[in-house]
Amino acid sequence: MIFSHYLRPAAILALALSLAACGGKASFPINGTAAGVIYDGLVLSTNGMDLSIPAKATSFSFPNSISYGEVYNVTFKTLPAHQNCTLIDQTTGVDTASDTAGRRAAINVSVTCSLNTATIGGTVAGLTADGLTLTNGSLGGPVTIASGATSYTFPNQVAYGVSYGVTVLTQPTGLTCTVTNPTGVMGDAKVENINVNCVANP
Repeated sequence: MIFSHYLRPAAILALALSLAACGGKASFPINGTAAGVIYDGLVLSTNGMDLSIPAKATSFSFPNSISYGEVYNVTFKTLPAHQNCTLIDQTTGVDTASDTAGRRAAINVSVTCSLNTATIGGTVAGLTADGLTLTNGSLGGPVTIASGATSYTFPNQVAYGVSYGVTVLTQPTGLTCTVTNPTGVMGDAKVENINVNCVANP
């Protein structure tokens, strides 16, 4: 009877420990893939954690895992220099930034970055006839500017760090047009000083 008295609490304790172990929450690392990160400066944030993604990185993992049922929402704390990024999976079109741990077998956040792009253009003066067409070298365009226009913008945007060169492809009837500030290297903002001035032919 004494042996049975001591055995029963021990068995109950073992059973309790076993149930506790089975009831523990699984943990999930927040992993991801990165594409197109050319410059430093990208920092992701979620669940109280910040993670710096260096240039040329192709994968990443946050330092701490999260528990089953915990919600994560990855955001951009800072973007890399001269780039814009998205958390949309480029293959499936699914936003991978937020979900609940355990709803999928693993957490995989997709980050894709691309160079900033912006338009180029400028003012137009003295354009009293139709026929003026400008082109941007190998980047093309072209853009046709109607008589009386006072400004223009190329339809194709130019990526950061790419050289541009604007020239007159066709002159308007009875006029000769010249371009000022025709060449440059694209920065992060749009260019609006590639100006065109037209004068009547002698």
